[in-house]
Amino acid sequence: MATVPYFSQWESRELAADFLAGTLHPADDPLWHLSGASDRDEYAQWSFHICGMACLKMLLAHWHKRIIPTMELMKRCRDYGGYVVHEDGTIKGLIYRPFVAFITDQFGLQAEVKEHTPIEEVCDLLEKGYVYIASVHPSIRTPQVTPPKQGGHLVYLFGQNRQCREAVFHNPSGHTPANQEHVHLSRDVFARFYAQRGILIKAPG
Repeated sequence: MATVPYFSQWESRELAADFLAGTLHPADDPLWHLSGASDRDEYAQWSFHICGMACLKMLLAHWHKRIIPTMELMKRCRDYGGYVVHEDGTIKGLIYRPFVAFITDQFGLQAEVKEHTPIEEVCDLLEKGYVYIASVHPSIRTPQVTPPKQGGHLVYLFGQNRQCREAVFHNPSGHTPANQEHVHLSRDVFARFYAQRGILIKAPG
């Protein structure tokens, strides 16, 4: 399996468990300034919403050898309509089709929105030079649980172990090293969390 760079949606990946538990506020992330946010409050407002940008950051670091801060990516994607901030401050996104337009225009990537696409079909496409930003329930970090629904979070799916029928991915909101990078889950377990939708991206030729 190729080594794919990992980035959390929080700059201090080792503090992810504390942010998720609410025992530490994201504004107190000592590395917040590396995100590209203008201040701590902007970082805190967005840190729970940029899993898709963390996935894109991993992809660009892997394929283009470029590391672009997550908040810079978010702002550029927002200009395309990939995120919408409502008057009450709530954030809608990632919105897939504007995101596809963004990465096509800005990075020359070939991408498409996939819907009603089983994990088995996705794994077949991975062997043909694709990666996949998959919509899963965030509780995939604890795969022994039964999720209340599917979807709501994005992970970067880039490989598989065909012999063991496993999907291999990075999870931007993983809270331990074991469920952050190069996570191996059986297809059946992955399917419990997977909403059968995501963004398929073709590797450069």
